[in-house]
Amino acid sequence: MVLVMKLLFLTCLWPTAVLHSSQSQHHHLHHRQQFSFLRKHSSKREIKMRKLDNTKVQPLKSEQLLRIEDHDFALRPGFGGSPIPVGIDVQVESIDSISEVDMDFTMTLYLRHYWKDERLSFRSNKNKSMTFDGRLIKKIWVPDVFFVHSKRSFIHDTTVENVMLRVYPDGNVLFSLRITVSAMCFMDFSRFPLDTQNCSLELESYAYNEDDLMLYWKHGNKSLSTDEHISLSQFFIEEFSASSGLAFYSSTGWYNRLFINFALRRHIFFFVLQSYFPAMLMVMLSWVSFWIDRRAVPARVSLGITTVLTMSTIMTGVSASMPQVSYIKAVDVYLWISFLFVFLSVIEYAAVNYLTTIEERKQLKKKGKASGMYSIDAVQAMAFDGCFYDTDVDMDLTGFSDRCEENEIRGRAASVTNVDTPRIKRKRSLKGNVGRIILQNNHVIDTYSRIIFPSVYIVFNFFYWGLYI
Repeated sequence: MVLVMKLLFLTCLWPTAVLHSSQSQHHHLHHRQQFSFLRKHSSKREIKMRKLDNTKVQPLKSEQLLRIEDHDFALRPGFGGSPIPVGIDVQVESIDSISEVDMDFTMTLYLRHYWKDERLSFRSNKNKSMTFDGRLIKKIWVPDVFFVHSKRSFIHDTTVENVMLRVYPDGNVLFSLRITVSAMCFMDFSRFPLDTQNCSLELESYAYNEDDLMLYWKHGNKSLSTDEHISLSQFFIEEFSASSGLAFYSSTGWYNRLFINFALRRHIFFFVLQSYFPAMLMVMLSWVSFWIDRRAVPARVSLGITTVLTMSTIMTGVSASMPQVSYIKAVDVYLWISFLFVFLSVIEYAAVNYLTTIEERKQLKKKGKASGMYSIDAVQAMAFDGCFYDTDVDMDLTGFSDRCEENEIRGRAASVTNVDTPRIKRKRSLKGNVGRIILQNNHVIDTYSRIIFPSVYIVFNFFYWGLYI
């Protein structure tokens, strides 16, 4: 009985369940059709909008073409195998400055790297290369070349960063950049300013030693080229050359190093006008004192002091533009010897004045009288007090200035009454005795100095220029 009741209950519920299931299936089918219709409609709208907006260009998917995401570019090409060869060539655009004080130079150049990375190879029907800017460089491996002994350097970025990357279908890579670098130059100033300086710019890999990276000049000696119009104000560029070598570091081993060598010969004409020629004139000017009367103390002393101070100024000016080196330069040799000649001319007059004073004291003592009066000629009188006497006079040594004033007063009084006769007589007498005055008051040291000083200086110049040129 119970079984019969359950069968009757199920028989009643079955049509209702079937009807509900069919309605649910129909509802889901309707939603699916509606969603499919909306998706197709939106896709058609998007395609239509793309066709209408032709001004937008789709970006080139270079990373997908080069398969950058498929490789680990933190490792060098051929990691674990033979060292990767990296070729270098350089084009020097300009040498901007040479500083003797800082012992450095500034150079602008184009630095190009060549290597092969098979991970960057791609298919190309026309076998054409692809060129990129600096944005792709951060995502691939590039050689870590740096400048040894560089003080500062930078990559030009006007109007954009001056970097170029070119990739060929077979995986060959060209990496070029424009750099300005300031590097040390170990200069030797022992022959300055008649010197020739040899400087070099050195390139080397920072992280990879010779077991991982082989750095070499791409085209041998032709890998280094220069602009034809490179010129400097103080130097003449004699030659540019490329060379290579090895550098050893105790902690990391041996590294390949490339050298950009250039020789600079200094133009001497500027220093001839600014240093050598003025020094010569000061030395010759000091010789003028040998021809001035030995009793003209103010004239000879002021001339000697002036030449000494002028030589000191010239030497200070040359030293201010030079580094403070601990050895003697060629210009120092010339200036110091010239200074010595000027200084000796002052010492020469000191000796002449001292010996003249002693000599005249002895002569005056020999000619002395009991009254204290001494008989001296007109030449000696003029040498003592600067007044000229036409005849020999007797005067007291204690009254030189008074008698000189009396002679002047008498001369003025006489000129009132008779203007022409005394003055003409005095001028004629002085004119006729100038030669005799100079010869008689000339000391033997002055006589020899007029010949010895110029002769020795000429011999010095002969040896100096013959040695340094």
